[in-house]
Amino acid sequence: MQRAYDYIIGGGGASGLYLASVLADHPIYKDFKGLIIDPKTSYENDRTWCFWEKGLGAWDELIFKQWDTIKFKSDSLNKNVSINPFQYKMIRSKEVYSSLLERIKKHPNIEFCHEKIVHYSDEGVRVLVSTEHHTFSSKKMFSSILNWDLIKSQTKYPLLQQHFVGWFVKTSHPIFDKQKATFMDFSVSQKKNTRFMYVLPFSDSEALIEYTLFSKDLLSLEEYENSIDEYLVQMGAGEYSIAEKEQGSIPMTAFPFEKRNTKNILHIGSAGGWTKPTTGFTFKNIERKTNELSDFLEIRSDFSKFTKSNRFRFYDLLFLDVLHRYNEKGSMLFSKLFQKNSAQRIFRFLDEQSSIKEEVKLMRTMPTGLFILAFIRRLFRIN
Repeated sequence: MQRAYDYIIGGGGASGLYLASVLADHPIYKDFKGLIIDPKTSYENDRTWCFWEKGLGAWDELIFKQWDTIKFKSDSLNKNVSINPFQYKMIRSKEVYSSLLERIKKHPNIEFCHEKIVHYSDEGVRVLVSTEHHTFSSKKMFSSILNWDLIKSQTKYPLLQQHFVGWFVKTSHPIFDKQKATFMDFSVSQKKNTRFMYVLPFSDSEALIEYTLFSKDLLSLEEYENSIDEYLVQMGAGEYSIAEKEQGSIPMTAFPFEKRNTKNILHIGSAGGWTKPTTGFTFKNIERKTNELSDFLEIRSDFSKFTKSNRFRFYDLLFLDVLHRYNEKGSMLFSKLFQKNSAQRIFRFLDEQSSIKEEVKLMRTMPTGLFILAFIRRLFRIN
């Protein structure tokens, strides 16, 4: 017998749990019967999220550390940048999961199923969801299950990955400036890719150091870790200990995920294109998009109408076209960006809150020839 629900959330990560917490208090959904399907039975610190925002925010009680200054470094630029009135905020995933789960569990009408989803489909009047052991039906479904095979198998939209390994380290003597987060340090060997170090210092001897690439292919674990070790040696770290490790891969693509939405199925999180294609930042977009969805639900119910493309999608597409074709030029491209633009303008642009006038100014600081060629290739569909 199929168990029926008003809505099902496929995936219990940040986007799924945050959406469930919002729906639980939403006037339309608060009394509906909901189900979250995810094989996880426990939540750990599996990732670190960072974002920028002005002043106080919804997550401030969970903030692990925040900075008012960021550092950018490459062969052509070494710059400390005040980001006022923004703050760059860091949050640990376990704190987020625990907070959201606590909110959700106050609502007994939301259940959990700790199984893996193997198939789901919109049948017109209902959605059918199959796990390894059960089949469920619902009026609506929200899925955060990313289909890597789908975006890897197509060629119209370039796919890069933001892939990284991070170490939480403690050094035997002080080497970090705890007042500055290193946003990008391109001083490491590029090896015909876009490679940089990302450093979030908590004290003068403790930090998260991530070796990060924007490229097509993953590396061996050894190569990531050797690069972090070499970086620490160059910094003069001396003896150090590793408290925790993390690693991940985030899709960087302008693939139109919204075209997979149907009347009754909405893809959320990275699976819904909520990851910023050119940076990989996702956490703050989850909050924005979920709040937009909450407003949408008050007046409409056809999920295929939720997401609309805008000019920023085209900007992302052109940038990824260039970075995909000329991956070794990433250091140069980001150096141009930070050399001639304020962090505030860059952040507004990445938040898709900039004006067209600001966007023109920003674009004029970039190597226009590369982007004109990318535009022509898109216009005439030249490979």
